[in-house]
Formats: sequence, C-alpha cells, structure tokens
Amino acid sequence: MQAAKALDESVLDNEDMTPRPSVLLFDLGGVLVDFSGVEDLRPLLPEVLDDEALLARWAACPHSLAYGAGQLTTDEFVPLFLRDWRIALEPAVFRTAWQGWVRGWLPGAAALIQELRPQYRLAALSNSNAAHWEQLARLGMLDAFDLALGSHELGVRKPDPDIYRQALRRLAVPAAEVSFFDDSAANVDAARGLGLQAVQVDGPDAVRRHLEAATLI
Repeated sequence: MQAAKALDESVLDNEDMTPRPSVLLFDLGGVLVDFSGVEDLRPLLPEVLDDEALLARWAACPHSLAYGAGQLTTDEFVPLFLRDWRIALEPAVFRTAWQGWVRGWLPGAAALIQELRPQYRLAALSNSNAAHWEQLARLGMLDAFDLALGSHELGVRKPDPDIYRQALRRLAVPAAEVSFFDDSAANVDAARGLGLQAVQVDGPDAVRRHLEAATLI
C-alpha cells in the first residue's frame, strides 16, 4: 500500500514537472544575431529623434511591417521606406546598407549553438524580411538550425499567435516540448499563451544562464 502511494506521488511529481524540451526555438536579432537596426538608421535621418521616439516610430512603420510579413518585395519596400523616413539615399545604396544591418553572431552565440546541437533540435523563428534573410543565408547563419523560419515567409509576424502555430506544425512537436527564447516581452507572452516554454533573454549569455539554471546543459 505504501509502495503504491509512493508510486502515485512520484507520478504526480513528474506530471507537475516542466517537460524537458526536445526543441530550442530562437529569435535571432538581439538573442543570437547582432542586428544594428535603429543604430544604423539614426545617422541617415534628417531629424534627431531620442531613443524612445525612434523605437516607437520603427515599431509602427507600416511599410516595414508589411515587408516583414512578406506583403512587399524588397524592390517595392526600399523606395517606400526611404520616403517614410525622408532618407536622402539612392535605393541601391540604401539596399546595400540595409543588408549590412545583419552583422553576424553576437559574442558567444556560435559556441553556444555548437554546444547545444548534439543535445537538441535547434530552430529559429524571426521577424525578418527578404533582404535580411538573404544576408543571414549568405553568412551561413541559417545553416546552424535544423529549421529556420522567417516572418516574411510565413506571412505573419510575432506576436501574432498564428506564427507560433505554423512553427509548431513545421516542427511537429507539442508546444510544451519547445523552449522559446526572444528579447521581446510581447513575443514571449504570446508564446506562453500557446503553451511554449518561453523565456525573455537579451543575448547568448542570458540563454546560457537559463539553460544552466534549468539543468538543460
């Protein structure tokens, strides 16, 4: 009787435990990838904006949002963006500069991925666009993942719940088996709402600290 009770308690304890993830799903910019974003945009602008105003305008830019959802081609997007922000550059010059906003891995990211690869399936889910995705591919960074998904390919951006549903379908695993890392609180909250183990982080070191604290590495 006591053995049966102990077994029942053990089962309950296991049910209460968070499942060990089989997939680690990463946002890219700000988590693993050095993306300059507004840092490189600021010197191109005709007016001076403080950080709060610049970030708010960036987040609400309609043509950037449409481009990131795959609703505009790069050739369509560039002149619209230049007009929106009153940037005095030729489209071809800006397009080259825009791609260069993807700079490479953040310090420690490549080593972390190398360490995780034998233990987990690794995937990426990023609010991106055709030009930046092309740069990521050119740098060989997408090859680090078993599956890499960009918002421009899926037709929807985080934190829309549909982007997570599409990712889960492609991964073919339950939400509870996915640990998701993003630097946006809104994106993390949306992922948690669908049952993913979602964590807000600000770079590879924060990812590593979480995994070590959870005894996942």
